Amino acid sequence: MKKGKIAILTILLVLLVDQIVKIWIKTHMVLGEEYRITNWFIIHFTENNGMAFGFELGGSIGKVLLSSFRIVAVGAIGWYLWKLVKDKAPTGLIISIALILAGALGNIIDSLFYGLIFDHSYYQVAHIFPENGGYAGFLHGRVVDMFYFPLIKTHFPAWFPIWGGQEFEFFRPVFNLADSAITTGVAIILLFQRKYFKD
Repeated sequence: MKKGKIAILTILLVLLVDQIVKIWIKTHMVLGEEYRITNWFIIHFTENNGMAFGFELGGSIGKVLLSSFRIVAVGAIGWYLWKLVKDKAPTGLIISIALILAGALGNIIDSLFYGLIFDHSYYQVAHIFPENGGYAGFLHGRVVDMFYFPLIKTHFPAWFPIWGGQEFEFFRPVFNLADSAITTGVAIILLFQRKYFKD
């Protein structure tokens, strides 16, 4: 299979699964609701206005800036991916960049359109294409997150500097498939950087 097709299939597959999961969560769960698969694997519906793993920029202006930055970043990543395919870069590098691009696109879709096509999820299951319009305008949608892995819950020892005695949880952030695709793409590049960037 040609490398360009591999990149396109990777992007389409990640986007398809990411959006199916997000739309199902949004139309079947109330904000804050959760399903415990195991003690360390929880489906927990939350939304965030910001970056991966719930990090945010404040206010409406911050949201517009972040959404605009995402669009520019996706354009740059898309151009870089096209260049890698054209230059016949290693397949692993192309897949990694495709994962990063797909993840960024997945979260951009939420930011750009979810506010327009869904009503809110506070104390109700959201409806898609509600009669009275969505919960926010263009660029002001919130990113849907759902995967929560509290693998370790404990306390820092009392003698530990700064956080002594405080609760510690690993892994605390709630994230989505798009975030996972970005993280996986970056991790692969870091692991195989000497192979991918010989020059």
